[in-house]
Amino acid sequence: MAALAGRAFPLIERVAGGAGEAFDFMEWLGAYRSQQGVAEDAPLPTHLKVEAFDTFEAVIPWEQLKDAAVQFAVDGAPLPKGGPVRLYVPHGSSECLNVKSVIVFRLLLDEGNRDEASYGFKSTFTPAEMRMKR
Repeated sequence: MAALAGRAFPLIERVAGGAGEAFDFMEWLGAYRSQQGVAEDAPLPTHLKVEAFDTFEAVIPWEQLKDAAVQFAVDGAPLPKGGPVRLYVPHGSSECLNVKSVIVFRLLLDEGNRDEASYGFKSTFTPAEMRMKR
């Protein structure tokens, strides 16, 4: 993801006291959409859903992702804690939208709940998820 985003920066540029290297989520998304052949005028998602290794989930309204940063390294090495990547949402409606140990990013289109953020630990699992070892 970091290579596709193109530009890395010190996390402290967006997160007070932040350490390590990060990339801009929106810059990464633009590069990803381009790589996948998505038309530039294609609609943007309304939310980003992130899922963490520990089953924590957050659904973040698109407008709150303006300066979102994805931390991927500290001193050039993989995150010693909270990896593989960590999402920071500096203009989010809650600090709980800063999610560590992110393993899934999902782009959602939910016009009915455009401004709503949610977060918490997942409480329902499919049978396939219950058999999966994380």
